[in-house]
Amino acid sequence: MSFYSTARRALRPVGTLAAAFTLASCSNDILNVGTPDVLSSDVLGGPLGATTLRNGAQQDFVVGFSGTQDGFLVSTGNMSDEIQTSDTFADRYFTDGRKQNEVLGGATNTLYNGLHLARTGLTAAIQAWTKAKSATNTTVRDSLSEMYSLRGYAEDFFAEAYCSGVPFSSTTADGTPVYGQPLTTAQMLAISSATFDTANSLATGVSVKSLAAIGKARALLNLGQFAQAAAAVSGVATNYKYTVFHSIATTRQQNGLFNAAFQANSRYTVGTKEGVNGLDFLTTPADPRVPWSPSTRTGFNADPNLPLELKYPAQNSNVVLADGIEARLIEAEARLQGAAQADRDAVFASLNALRATGFATAIAPLAASPQTQDAAVDMLFKERAFWMWLTGHRMGDMRRLVRQYKRDQATVFPVGVMPLRKGESFGSDVNFVVPFTERNNPNFNGCIDRNP
Repeated sequence: MSFYSTARRALRPVGTLAAAFTLASCSNDILNVGTPDVLSSDVLGGPLGATTLRNGAQQDFVVGFSGTQDGFLVSTGNMSDEIQTSDTFADRYFTDGRKQNEVLGGATNTLYNGLHLARTGLTAAIQAWTKAKSATNTTVRDSLSEMYSLRGYAEDFFAEAYCSGVPFSSTTADGTPVYGQPLTTAQMLAISSATFDTANSLATGVSVKSLAAIGKARALLNLGQFAQAAAAVSGVATNYKYTVFHSIATTRQQNGLFNAAFQANSRYTVGTKEGVNGLDFLTTPADPRVPWSPSTRTGFNADPNLPLELKYPAQNSNVVLADGIEARLIEAEARLQGAAQADRDAVFASLNALRATGFATAIAPLAASPQTQDAAVDMLFKERAFWMWLTGHRMGDMRRLVRQYKRDQATVFPVGVMPLRKGESFGSDVNFVVPFTERNNPNFNGCIDRNP
């Protein structure tokens, strides 16, 4: 019989020694109390167990995405131009400086392990949910669809953040590891795309269908399949939002970006014009899509007067994972591929339409339609960066500018002297390296390549 610990997440296999101690604690003596956070596998076979697995796996996704200060949202912002590290620890400032090292551990392991925990936990929850629930019940199908979509996002995040070569390993029912083969970026995206297809096929409600549609389009956009991406989101309403919820109840439920870049002595801070090429995010007056203010906040490394991001001003600030504005931006990018002036004019008009309607108060329109394709690409990607600031999109977009639009990485990513590491210069990495711990996998021998 397998045993599971509920201490850190909903359910997690524990070792045979721990299981033995649990069995030994069973007695007729009413003073002997079994370990309260350990459950046997037979408890998990029914609907209640499946629900427990689902809840834990979904929270694992939240933690890996936006629930820790080294999760996907913060770490990818750190390698891009959204966030800088105000830390003294190499695992964070090497990421900020685009100088990855697979043996650093620390924050880099937190990101990698968190995404895998979400991916494998959701797979286990899907299996349990399928076994225990009625496949004809629409609520059950929609919950199953949601789990598939979240797994699809985790798979996509690996492709957006990491070098080519990430293995997707798994375990058997008795906990035996099944080591995955290294996957190219395109293969990871193909797996993600197929996962979203399954999510869409199960969905009955508009909300979960829209979540699957935007996730599918995001994977297709990363694959350079622009027309297909636009088609995937054509039915998504502009006012649609899928929100990841945070809470002050426990550290595990708190907003990771708030903890990373809002409080005094934090490890990160929001950036602007980082390394020559960084976008001017922190404008005065502030763009409503990028709310911030000057402050006297001091970072962990004692840098003073760090700016204060106001998008997530509390530990329970929620995060948008996918929304209708992203759908419209995807459609605009697909239209831009026509490369004619009429296409550029249409994209210009659609971006101004979002500025007029995306907030309760309209944003001033863009001044003029770009007359060259390069200028139009610059315009679109800056609008994407501002609309989706601090939501985990920017690093993937910067990689796409290099991969799909043939920009030199030194014109896209931060270069020159690091603002908060005086005397140190940026490197040339455009993705995360797979941590050394993956070398326990006999199929893995390092990144296949470090291409964007």
